[in-house]
Amino acid sequence: MGIADRLRAGLARSRATLNEIFYLGGEVDEDFWEELEDRLVMGDLGGQLAMEVTDDLREQAAQENLKTAKQLQGALAKRLADVFPPKGRDPFASLPSCVLFVGINGAGKTTTVGKIAAEGKNKGIRVIIGGADTFRAAAIEQLQIWGERSGVEVITRERGKDPASVCYDVVERAEKEGTELVLIDTAGRLHTSPELMRELAKVVGVTRKRASMPVSVVLVIDATTGQNGLSQAKEFNSALDIDGLIVTKLDGTAKGGIAIAIADQLKLPIYRIGVGEALEDLQPFDPLEFTTALVGEDL
Repeated sequence: MGIADRLRAGLARSRATLNEIFYLGGEVDEDFWEELEDRLVMGDLGGQLAMEVTDDLREQAAQENLKTAKQLQGALAKRLADVFPPKGRDPFASLPSCVLFVGINGAGKTTTVGKIAAEGKNKGIRVIIGGADTFRAAAIEQLQIWGERSGVEVITRERGKDPASVCYDVVERAEKEGTELVLIDTAGRLHTSPELMRELAKVVGVTRKRASMPVSVVLVIDATTGQNGLSQAKEFNSALDIDGLIVTKLDGTAKGGIAIAIADQLKLPIYRIGVGEALEDLQPFDPLEFTTALVGEDL
């Protein structure tokens, strides 16, 4: 299965929410526009953005004399793609680079770190993994399994060690050895806990101060959390000044539009999306490819 096919397969549940409206046939009428707005809301775009997109499409239909739902399918994909801000620098491709992965427990941070490490190693990039989640033994074990699979060294410390000092040590080691890509997994944090967020801000600050290479803070969001994921993103961004996002588990939700909602409200780029469990299912993010797969395959 190719990348495009994996993307379409991974977004099948979300696509089912949106694209049935384009196969009903008939003229575009007021009922169509109301149904389209409702389906965008159901897909977790949020009410305001759903209304804006529907109004823009309505205006485009009038200007270009688009009279059938099918004619508007491609126009919707392009309009949704316009929501995403430019990606700019990709911290996984523009090297050397140090990336701190943050997010709540269960979002998929550790697995994402492992997949990106394996991908980098397969491309011949010198990669090192830092395990700064010193509170959860399972996280360290999971990282070590990924390290063994991909041949990437994992650096961590004993349980309870100050995570900021772990990050300092990892960066120091990486720079001595000429490592090109440093991936640091941090402990899961509840975005509703100010104390834990302050501790994470310290980790980020120490790493940014120590590293001579660019440091990016990437928030990993579980798409199945829907609008709660948007709340998480706002809190993490406020506390840490996030550089961009990775959205995981898009294959497990009918509300893939949450990726669009987050990008719209926070103006943050999405670097990768997860549309399945396989290594190949963590894909570089392309806005139009994503929205085309989300809206429908026959554009």
